[in-house]
Parts: sequence; C-alpha cells; structure tokens
Amino acid sequence: MPWWLFLITGAGWIIVSWLVLGFNSSSINSIAALAGAVILVAAAAELFQMFVAPGWKWLHGVLAAVFLVTGIFCWTNPGRTVFWLAAFIGWYLLFKGIADIVLAFLTKADNDAWWLGLIVGIFEMLLGFWAAGRIDRSLYTLIVLVAAICLARGITDIIMAFRVRKLQHVE
Repeated sequence: MPWWLFLITGAGWIIVSWLVLGFNSSSINSIAALAGAVILVAAAAELFQMFVAPGWKWLHGVLAAVFLVTGIFCWTNPGRTVFWLAAFIGWYLLFKGIADIVLAFLTKADNDAWWLGLIVGIFEMLLGFWAAGRIDRSLYTLIVLVAAICLARGITDIIMAFRVRKLQHVE
C-alpha cells in the first residue's frame, strides 16, 4: 500500500474531526448519520485488517461485525441512537486507548514516534472513561467523541504513513 494514501486519509480524518465540532444540539440526526458513517468506515478498516493483519484476525472480524451493525443502526434510527451511541463510543475509546498504549510500548524498539501513540492512547482512554461514566451528557459527548475518534484516526494514519515510507526506503 502506498505511504501517501495513509497521509491523505489521515488529513481527511482530521478535517472531518474539525467539521464535527461545528455541530450543535439541533442536528441530532446529522450527528447520528455522521457517526454511523464513521463507524461503517471503521468496520471496513477492521474487515481489511482481518485479512492482512499478521495476528488477532478473529478480533478484527468481531469488531468489523459490531461496527457494521452499529453503523447500520445509526442510519436506520438516527434520533433514537444518541444515548446508546455515546455509551458505545465511550467504551470503544476506552478499549482502543488501552490497545494503543500497549501497542506503543510493543513497537517502541521499531517506532521512533512510539510516544505519540502512547499520548493518543492515554487521551482515548481518559475520554472513554469520561464518556462511559456520564451518559447524561450524551449529545455533546457524542459530538466530542466522534471528533476525537476522527482526530485519533487521522493522527494514527499520518504516523502510519511515515512508518510505511520509512520501511519502503529501508528495503
């Protein structure tokens, strides 16, 4: 896969993150629809990882299925999913943050920017704790969480772009 493709998708995710923060309480359907789109893209990414990742293929498959069902549910019932979606995204961020922290330490020897993955993981974990514990702020929580997921994904893709570029130049 070309390294610049990760750079383009990373920049796209960061732009989507910025746009999401412009939503307000009068755009519940738009927020749920956009969250559904983000979750469906995450489902596609997990499905791709299921076929190309060296390990944990079953986990990528389970995540792809959960994300697919959740994304479709967001599109079919946008107004009714706000509370549930905020809780789901909160728990997702909590576990993704933990996984990113572990991955940062596991790749420390091979990755010069391991500390950036650690910072993103800590941020995701803290935001996940905050969101999972306070569902009463669900609409604004959902806006912040969707923006945070997009931002984290953008940063991760940009880091991946430079890692892939570095690996291509070494070979």
